[in-house]
Amino acid sequence: MTISKENLAKARVLVVGDVMLDRYWYGAVERISPEAPVPIVRITREEERNGGAANVAYNIVTLGAQSSLLTVVGEDEASHKLEALVSGTGIKTYFGRDAALKTTVKLRVIGRQQQLLRLDFESTPKTEVLASQTATFAQLLPNHDVVLFSDYGKGGLAHISDMIARASAMGKPILIDPKGCDYSRYKNATLITPNRAELQQVIGPWLDEAELQAKTQHLREQLGLDAVLVTRSEEGMTLFDAQGLCHVSAQAREVFDVTGAGDTVIATMAALVAAGLSLRAALPLANRAGGLVVGKFGTATVSYEDLLT
Repeated sequence: MTISKENLAKARVLVVGDVMLDRYWYGAVERISPEAPVPIVRITREEERNGGAANVAYNIVTLGAQSSLLTVVGEDEASHKLEALVSGTGIKTYFGRDAALKTTVKLRVIGRQQQLLRLDFESTPKTEVLASQTATFAQLLPNHDVVLFSDYGKGGLAHISDMIARASAMGKPILIDPKGCDYSRYKNATLITPNRAELQQVIGPWLDEAELQAKTQHLREQLGLDAVLVTRSEEGMTLFDAQGLCHVSAQAREVFDVTGAGDTVIATMAALVAAGLSLRAALPLANRAGGLVVGKFGTATVSYEDLLT
């Protein structure tokens, strides 16, 4: 089943979560440092991109749907850069600011077409700022078709259980990209999308497909979820729901960079569900989107035309 461009243009997704500024420094590597056995990178070009939940929202608008982004950032240069980047894409921004917070920045140094080093700058937001976000969330909720929580474990979703309860009471589908070992905070969501390694942290290892199915279905029932979508790299993706399971094979012809592939998958699922598709109908298209994005460098996106041609 496909979806029309017109239907997608009406779909509204509220993205809530941890944002970050992705910085890329590209350079030439011609020699090794005399001070230590490390390459010297002569920086020739710099680039900045939307990262974390901002990349998820960017994937949604690139597909042709509408997106609002609710998050907490610092009162610093990185946050203003990020807000300008996000606003320029047509995403509606709702940035809570905490002067004591350092906006998350991931700086990647690239030489000879590969990542040589990543530097992370981050801190945890204060609870007062997060509490004010819950009030904004309540105001935004009625005007959106789907809620997507993008959890990067940076502390921006301390009040997620309360937000899920509010969205659930209004009958809104709730999609979550989870983080950490405790999934009890995601109770009563519609869908969670862990990757293979993330799921293993929660349910433990499995010997075969039957054990994976039994453990995942047990987790789904325990948490009161409609479905669990496990992204499995070269093994494709498997959706576990009340009907059983639905599996799609991996589509990437050439894997260049897996950065942000999970963002693309959940963004595509959310946009398509907001446009009226069921989780099962959206699955093959989300799988295709993930396959396209790993063939690109860095955090990348997929357009409606990419997806349906």
